[in-house]
This record gives sequence, structure tokens and C-alpha cells, in this order.
Amino acid sequence: MRAVGTCGQLSESGYDFIDDAYLSSLLEGPADSVQVREIVAKSRAKEALSVEETAVLLRATDPAVLEEVFETARQLKEEVYGNRIVLFAPLYIGSFCVNDCVYCGFRRSNPRAVRATLSPEEIEAEVKSLLSRGHKRLILVFGEHPRYTPEFIAECVRTVYSCQFGYSRIRRVNINAAPLDHEGFRVVKSAGIGTYQIFHETYHHGTYQEVHPAGTRKAHYLWRLDAPARAIEAGADDVGIGVLFGLYDWRFEVLGLVAHARHLLRHYGIGPHTISFPRLRPACGVDYRSPYRVSNEEFKRLVAILRLAVPYTGLILTAREPAELRRELLGFGVSQIDAGSRIELGGYTSASAEQQLEREQFHLGDLRSLEEVIYELLCHGYIPSFCTACYRSGRTGQQFMEFAVPGFIRNFCTPNALLTLMEYLVDFASEPTRQLGKERIAEELAKLPESGRKRRLVERLAAIEYEGQRDVYF
Repeated sequence: MRAVGTCGQLSESGYDFIDDAYLSSLLEGPADSVQVREIVAKSRAKEALSVEETAVLLRATDPAVLEEVFETARQLKEEVYGNRIVLFAPLYIGSFCVNDCVYCGFRRSNPRAVRATLSPEEIEAEVKSLLSRGHKRLILVFGEHPRYTPEFIAECVRTVYSCQFGYSRIRRVNINAAPLDHEGFRVVKSAGIGTYQIFHETYHHGTYQEVHPAGTRKAHYLWRLDAPARAIEAGADDVGIGVLFGLYDWRFEVLGLVAHARHLLRHYGIGPHTISFPRLRPACGVDYRSPYRVSNEEFKRLVAILRLAVPYTGLILTAREPAELRRELLGFGVSQIDAGSRIELGGYTSASAEQQLEREQFHLGDLRSLEEVIYELLCHGYIPSFCTACYRSGRTGQQFMEFAVPGFIRNFCTPNALLTLMEYLVDFASEPTRQLGKERIAEELAKLPESGRKRRLVERLAAIEYEGQRDVYF
């Protein structure tokens, strides 16, 4: 029988597995360099780390040892995901919210926030604008409010999938929204979503209560902590978790993320599909001062350590960060980034080139266009990817792990990334980007051993470029 929480029925694994005192104790004292190197060696073998092993890495301060951590993160990124970087864009649907999170521009007590909910017609206009730039993957973002029901979210998803621009449609819609009960997750899943993403914001209980005032929905720690488990039980087996770094000690938060991933793995046989790690950013009408700001150097460390701790989990780096830092972090294990992002309501069809802070949840650090990001990725040897093949082929949840753990996922990732890149080059790219992209495709093909799969890949690339075929994948 399932336990009942403050907001409804919890999952079968519904208990509070975050022990603040224990996690804090793991961060005390210096790390032994020999032990650190043993744990790094385990990571090189692509074995997920325990919370205790992750804590040892977090305590390491020896520059030589830290460089080994960074180098291992680079190695794991290459071996597990190759040199592809998956691209997506956020689309904010509604900014009404009943919560009063002290760090958020959408909090209910913020008089400067502009409240709006996109109509179906406005959603269609935003999506067509995104499609016209080459996007194929979106994450829809909703405040927490009674009007944003599971049925409303599902209908928004269907509206997005119905839009078309030339050859292009959105092929994967992910969701960032409030925790739901089991039935709510089933309703949203039925609309064909990809990942349902829920950030816990901070795993530290005292800080959680401090920044999420009592009397709000978000104040219920366990209900939110349990949400990914409920989603999995309801059939949404691709879930994303995350932390807003800067609310509490970044090292504690990394342990919380790893503890959450291991909890899901232990009870359901799968961890989170993605982990996000945004840092606290300024927001209109917000005057929150945190003593736990995360420096760039600390940020690099936490990304590298997460890659070692959860080698098969996608790591998402958002446009909150400035372009120069994003460039550096790509090598430490990041597998997904957003590009050409606008986070104000109606931002993709707005004529304004400037950020409209009163319409945003927070301030963005990277406002480059999608093509600018793609061109730079190509210059640095990456394969920009819009691939959605695993989700649409049923390679999710446990089946994804069956492909990913032995390394077979690269048999799908690289070919599918090249196919989606060719689509972008033919349909949307400027001539300099098109030429550079074709050179990159030729280089990647030269790396692949001769096989029937390579021959089929070459045929499909030609069919996209010369015959007008689209949406072909392995």
C-alpha cells in the first residue's frame, strides 16, 4: 500500500532518503589522494559511484588529482556520448504561480512580474518561429498554478506536435512543470512527452524550507522529492532531476543529486535520464542574497564530478551561463545545451532583441542564436545533434541503459546526430555553416569502420541532401 503524503499518494518508494547530517559528515576532512585515484579508476571503467565515493572526490583539493578528475570526465564524455552535443530550446507557456520561492522572478508576491499564459494560437506562432530556425526539440515550462492542470499541459504538448514549418516538425517535447500525482503523470505521458523534468532546487532541508515559504505547494519537501518516482510508476520512465546551485553548499547538493539518482536506480532499475545544474541568477523583482554562490572554478569541478559519478546520465548545461564558460564546460561531460533561447512569454515572436526582465523567470547569460552556437560547435569538432531517435524507437528507461552501458549507444548516437545535422544544413544553415558542417560530416564518416550500417548511413545522408527525405534515423 502506498504511503500518503501532504499533497496525495506517494510512490512505492516514497520516503525521505536525504539524511542531512550524514551527507554533511561525508564532506568533513581532507581526501586521501590514493583513495581519490582509486575512485577515479572506477569511474574510468564507467561504474556509477556511491554517495560516499562521490564525497571523496568533492573533498579533493590537490591540483594534480583534480586534473585527473577533469581528464577522466573528458574521457567519459567521449566514450559514452562521443563528440555530439544535443540541442534544444525552452518554451515558456505560463508564468502564473502559487508558490513564493524567494529566488524566482515568477514568485506570486512579485509585483513586477508580468503574468501571462500563451493561447493555442500563440503557442503555434512561437513553435513555428522556432521551427523556422531549425529547432526539433523543445522543453515546455509552466509555473505551478491550478490553471496548469495535467490536461492543460497535455493539450499544449499536442498543439506543439501539430505545428509544421516546411519539412519541419517538433519531434520531442519535454516538460518542466510542477510535481503531479500518478494520474496526472499518466495524462501528460499520454500526449507523447519525452522527459518530465523536476528540479528539487536544494536537497538541504533547512534551506529548502527557508526559500520555499510555508503555505505554498512547493513547501512540501517529500512530495517534490518523490515526484520522479511517481512519474516512473505512471509510465514516464524518462525523468530529469536538478538543483539550483547557489542556494546551499554546492558539494552537499552534488551528494543530494547522486543520492536521488541511486534511489531511483535501486527501486526502479533506472536512474534519471538527465541532470541539470543551473546556477542562481538575478531576476526582476528579486533581492535574494545567498552566501553560497558558486564560483566558476567550483562550477567546473561539480560538472566534472557529476560526470564521474553518473557516467550514463545526460548532463544539461543551460544558457544561464555565459558563452565563454559554456565553451569550456562542454569538454567536461556536458551532453545537452539549449541554444537561441528566449525565456520571456512570447519571446520567440517578439520584435525585441533585448531581454524583457519583467517577463522572465531569471536573467540569461548566453543570447547567441541557434546558428551561432551550431557554427561554434562545428569549429570545435563537435556534432550538433537534434536526435530524438531513442525516444521514438522505445530506447528509454531500462532499455536505454541496456544499450548505453555496454557502449552500444554510440552505434545510434553518431549516425543519428549526423542525419539531423544534415537536415539542418540543407534546410536552415547559411553557406559558411553549411560548408563547415559538410566537412565535419565527411570527417566523422571517415572515422567509421566499413560496414552495412555505414553504407546505409551514407545512403540516408544523400537522400536527405538530394532527394528531400527527412526524419530518417537508426
